Amino acid sequence: MSSRSCNTKHKDIYLPEMATVVKAESMTEMEYFLELKMDSGNDLGHMPGQFAEISIPGIGEAPISVSSSPTQRGSFEMVVRKVGNVSNAIHGLKPDDKVGVRGPYGTNFPVEDAMKGKDILFVCGGIGLVPVRSVINYVLDNRKDYGNVTILVGTKSPSERLFLDDINKWKSRDDITFIETVDRKDETWTGNIGVITTLFPKISINPANTVTIICGPPIMYKFVILELEKLGMADENVYVSLERRMKCGVGKCGHCQINGLYTCVDGPVFRFADVAEVREAI
Repeated sequence: MSSRSCNTKHKDIYLPEMATVVKAESMTEMEYFLELKMDSGNDLGHMPGQFAEISIPGIGEAPISVSSSPTQRGSFEMVVRKVGNVSNAIHGLKPDDKVGVRGPYGTNFPVEDAMKGKDILFVCGGIGLVPVRSVINYVLDNRKDYGNVTILVGTKSPSERLFLDDINKWKSRDDITFIETVDRKDETWTGNIGVITTLFPKISINPANTVTIICGPPIMYKFVILELEKLGMADENVYVSLERRMKCGVGKCGHCQINGLYTCVDGPVFRFADVAEVREAI
C-alpha cells in the first residue's frame, strides 16, 4: 500500500493557511493552471500523488491534486477543471490573489520504496496526467534511482492536451520512452490516433521488474488493467489514483466512502491488489 503522509500531524486539519497566487492561466477551455506560494515561506510538503484543499473565502473549498513534484521548491502547482462554484471561482484567480490551503492529504505513490530500482510504466488518460505529472517529474529529477521509464498519455482531442512544455521535454529525452495518442484528430494532429490501450503493442516491458502507475477516467482503468494482465503484470505492482467524490479531505464527511475505504485518507493512491475486489472503486 502507498504510504500515508505525516506532513499534517502538527497542523490543525480544519484551519487553512494562506497562500498567494504566483501564476494563473488557462490551459484549455476547461482547465486552469495555478502556481501557489505559501505565505509562511514553507513548502507545501507534499509527496507525489497527494492533494490539498483550496478554499475561496465566501464560496467554499475543494480538494485539488498537486501536479508539481516536491523537488520543485518554493511553490507548488495545480490544475483545476471547471465543474462547480469553487472551481469557477478558482478560474477567476489572478497573480497576487489569496487562497486558503489545507494539506497535503492522502496517500502518495511509493517513490521511495516499491518503485525505487524498478522500471516504471505510467499510463495517463486526460486529466489523469495532472497528479501523475508530479510523480513523473519526481522520477526524472531522481533518474538514477529508477530503471526504464515508459510514459503513455491519451487525450480525447489535441485541443485538450495538457502540459505541452513538459510533453515536449519528455519527447526529447533519450533516457525514457514517451508515446502519446488522441481519440480523435484535428487538422493539426499527425501522431497516433486511438484510445490509450492502442499504445500497448508499441511498448516492451519486463512485468516482473515493472511498477505501473495508472490515472484517468473510470472507464479507462478496466481496459488498461486487462492489457496489463495480458502482459503478465501482477496486481501488487500496479498503483491507481482514485479521486472519487472527495470533499473534506480528512475522512470526516463520508462523502468519498467506498465500502470500508475513504478515498481521501486511505487513498487517493491505492495499490490495485488492495482494491481489485471493491467493484465500486474502479
